[in-house]
Amino acid sequence: MDELICVDALDRETGAADKAYCHRYGILHRAFSIFLYHGDKLLLQRRALGKYHSGGKWANSCCSHPRAGETLEVAVERRLYEELGVKECPCREIGSFVYRHSFSPELYEYEYDHVFVGEYEGEVHPDESEIMDTRWYGRDELIKLMNEEPERFAPWFITALPMVLKEI
Repeated sequence: MDELICVDALDRETGAADKAYCHRYGILHRAFSIFLYHGDKLLLQRRALGKYHSGGKWANSCCSHPRAGETLEVAVERRLYEELGVKECPCREIGSFVYRHSFSPELYEYEYDHVFVGEYEGEVHPDESEIMDTRWYGRDELIKLMNEEPERFAPWFITALPMVLKEI
């Protein structure tokens, strides 16, 4: 199991812990969300039903955690390839936020989430164990869906999307 980077409220490293432990006990840890875009469209993924949380929910193109000892930049490149088969897509960080969500009494997300964007128009090859579907959504369509059907989306996406729409 991956060792994640535990952090404080200012994103300063405080140690490392097992991914399952962090999510079971709600330990604040570093994470990232990547939004790939082309023109006014954003690539979203629908999380695989077998994921330990948010299965079937729509989310950003890719999200994960850097491993202990790994930089965000290396982790972003690694996960884009592992989840979507995307290589050579420069991404830049546009901001960050902290969020906490309880999925059950034994499952929490408590993350210092760094938001990245990258312009991309190539093919994607989703890892079926991670992603059940991908789709390019237009900006206006996403805003409408967020207003009318926010339950379609993963909890962190609701916070991250406005940051991205203001930036691209």
